[in-house]
Amino acid sequence: MRSIEATRHIRTITEYHRLMELPKPEHPLISVVRFEDIKARPGEARPSEARPGMAPKSISHHFYTIALKKNVNSKLKYGQQEFDFDEGVMVFMSPRQVLSVEAATEDEFKHTGWLLLIHPDFLWNTPLSGKIKQYEYFGYHLREALHLSDKEEELVVGLMRQIEHEYRANMDASSHQVMVAQLELLLTYAGRFYQRQFLTRRIPHHTILERMESVLAHHFKGDVLAAQGVPTVESVAEALHLSSGYLSRLLTTLTGQSTRHFIQDKLIDLAKEKLSTTDLSVNEIAFQLGFEHPQSFSKLFKNKTRYSPAAFRQSFN
Repeated sequence: MRSIEATRHIRTITEYHRLMELPKPEHPLISVVRFEDIKARPGEARPSEARPGMAPKSISHHFYTIALKKNVNSKLKYGQQEFDFDEGVMVFMSPRQVLSVEAATEDEFKHTGWLLLIHPDFLWNTPLSGKIKQYEYFGYHLREALHLSDKEEELVVGLMRQIEHEYRANMDASSHQVMVAQLELLLTYAGRFYQRQFLTRRIPHHTILERMESVLAHHFKGDVLAAQGVPTVESVAEALHLSSGYLSRLLTTLTGQSTRHFIQDKLIDLAKEKLSTTDLSVNEIAFQLGFEHPQSFSKLFKNKTRYSPAAFRQSFN
């Protein structure tokens, strides 16, 4: 069934406030909102208009969005993936990314928490302007909301309150600098909490490791390597519907290796098997493993094993 209307683009924070039936923002480029104060949802049918099978409504904000949500009952999709959502969690979205929301009743629209909106222009000419793009939890493919302990949630709410206090106070020459500093501290804590989440939620993450093993096994089977070359970090991450940065951080936590080193080690294991069980030349093995130049294969093999391919083969004679 076709959606009732296409993705709704909200280009300014002022427009967001108007559509949400909120008072005019104190600043055109940053805003702190309580979800309890929101009276409307842009791009969504009212509960009275909802019909069975109605497609979810898609919204695209042209500014950064940081949300701390509680008591969420509606289904959320970020890009093409459904969010891993629970009671008290944080969500981070970059400008122009798409969030779809589907709710069947009025009660499912009601949740509590905090919403921080930051237009990219607010960060202009500050170090955070470029640095904010390096926080991988803003990426589409993360799709794992940040779960907070009670103490972590208390800390985040405290930072939100500090930003809100500065936002609602009379602006002076230092206001912008203070809010940017508070925002950067919030993002730094979020990075720490995501790292903790990697450590405490190992069981679901091992599923990702198993899926990665399966992706590599398929790539290393038959003539795929020779035809397509050595898989890149980006191609493996894409196959897993994850960002490359997120995948490498997760693997480092689980295995102590980055994605690149993980792929290389699997490749060397296959090379060892061919060197010890076949009569193929080193050059032939290099080409079968997807290397355009045998020298590159030999260099990698020696870096990983301290033996040249020929010396490794000789050790079996």
